[in-house]
Amino acid sequence: MNPRQPPPPRREWSLRSRAVRGVLYQVIALGVIGFVIWFLAHNTMENMRVRGIQSGFDFLTGPAGFDIGERLIPYESIDPYWKAFLVGVANTLRVAIIGIVLTTLLGTALGIGRFSHNAIVRGLCYGYVELFRNVPILLQLLMWYLLLTEALPDPGSPLTLGGLVFLSKGGISFPAPEWAAGHAWAVLGALAGVCAAWFYGRRAKVRFDATGDAPHKLLPQLGLVLGFAVVGWAVGGAPNEWRMPTSGEVAVTGGGEVTPEFMAVLLGLTLYTAAFVAEVVRAGIQSVPLGQVEAARALGLPRGNQMKLVILPQALRVIIPPMTNQYLNLTKNSSLAVAIGYPDVVSIANTAINQTGRAVECITIIMAVYLTTSLATSGFMNWYNKRSAIKER
Repeated sequence: MNPRQPPPPRREWSLRSRAVRGVLYQVIALGVIGFVIWFLAHNTMENMRVRGIQSGFDFLTGPAGFDIGERLIPYESIDPYWKAFLVGVANTLRVAIIGIVLTTLLGTALGIGRFSHNAIVRGLCYGYVELFRNVPILLQLLMWYLLLTEALPDPGSPLTLGGLVFLSKGGISFPAPEWAAGHAWAVLGALAGVCAAWFYGRRAKVRFDATGDAPHKLLPQLGLVLGFAVVGWAVGGAPNEWRMPTSGEVAVTGGGEVTPEFMAVLLGLTLYTAAFVAEVVRAGIQSVPLGQVEAARALGLPRGNQMKLVILPQALRVIIPPMTNQYLNLTKNSSLAVAIGYPDVVSIANTAINQTGRAVECITIIMAVYLTTSLATSGFMNWYNKRSAIKER
């Protein structure tokens, strides 16, 4: 050891040490939280035992005994409860994922529209925001459901578009491909196309940083995804069988179908949340210093490129955190779909509670589902926020 170097500091395990006190306080806090959780769980189980109420998750392996009108995976009434919950989770994720995509597109367009030079466009965007964000979401869901089930014609005499698409109180029926191995290959090809589009975007960014030339990105990237999907479809045998809808005397049969319950939930959640997203986007754009906008104008950039290349990239650091909250709100608000009969995880849990009496267990499953989806959404948005943050030198 070099005699000129001071000896390493000795760790002092004493209550006078700030680090030791910090660790001790955290251990005590964790102990208190653990004791409270144990006490509540033990007290609940004891009260249920005294009252003769069965508990446990063993009911999940028993037959559910009820049908589910809308499902993404195969399910029958003789299947166990866990599969019924899986159908409910899939229905919840279906609404949440599609709703988040549509909300982002609509909310961003409305937020940008608030800065339009056209007074009519600005007024319409402002009126939309004030109307939809000030009406409770439950009333909007009920309004859309009643509109779709009362105003539309009966399933026996639906509205039609070229004899291919039918719209009635029973929902929308449309041609759908007959699933085959080639479609799975097409999905794999589309995923490969997404990877190729990502690499193309990276190279385009490097080129832009080096030359200042902004190459077209959207159309080539879409072309890569579609091209790889077509190649995968061809490799899988190019299946071309379709299920076509047919209008009968009572209802429309065959083809793909979107129920009025799903359309009402999707419309209500999208239109409601998009009003809040529009305000988030507007605030983010306004946070960009005016000098940046003036510099973009001085460079001769068209107004569209000003927004795409200068304003929005800087506004993202303000937009993403509150946007995450709106995504979480949309996912959790999907639980209100039970009011109009959409079979999400809450609806399945309510039916299971009525049949088995396992209220604590079913509520625990609901909490676990929404906690998992919320944490996954937050984790992804936090990663994207770090990736989009402006890195200073």
